Amino acid sequence: MAEGRVDAEQVFDDFEERFGAKCPKAVACLSKDRDALLAFYDFPAEHWSHIRTTNVTPSSFATIRHRTRQAKGCVTRNTMLTMIYKMELCAEDSWRKLRGFRHLAKVIEGVKLKDGIEVTENDKATA
Repeated sequence: MAEGRVDAEQVFDDFEERFGAKCPKAVACLSKDRDALLAFYDFPAEHWSHIRTTNVTPSSFATIRHRTRQAKGCVTRNTMLTMIYKMELCAEDSWRKLRGFRHLAKVIEGVKLKDGIEVTENDKATA
């Protein structure tokens, strides 16, 4: 939840120092994937909350799992797939919209971002 990559790197270093002796395997596992864990700082800041969440898949499929378990054996494969598709379409209406969706074009184009803010040529020259 750090404001930027520099702060996150500092917190990560503190974590490694604090828990390295107590949980060496866990710290080593996280440390080897450090770049991947902090990669969301290269995306627009508006997208960070969406990238960090882990609840997308379970909540999307909870209703489908419940319905398919109840209908098991009562329908054909094609009917079941159609039912699942229609349930996902209905569930889609309650999904939260992506904040900062206007930035998606920049992400696709490969625009460089630092701590969620676009880096321009003037910023590069100043640095």
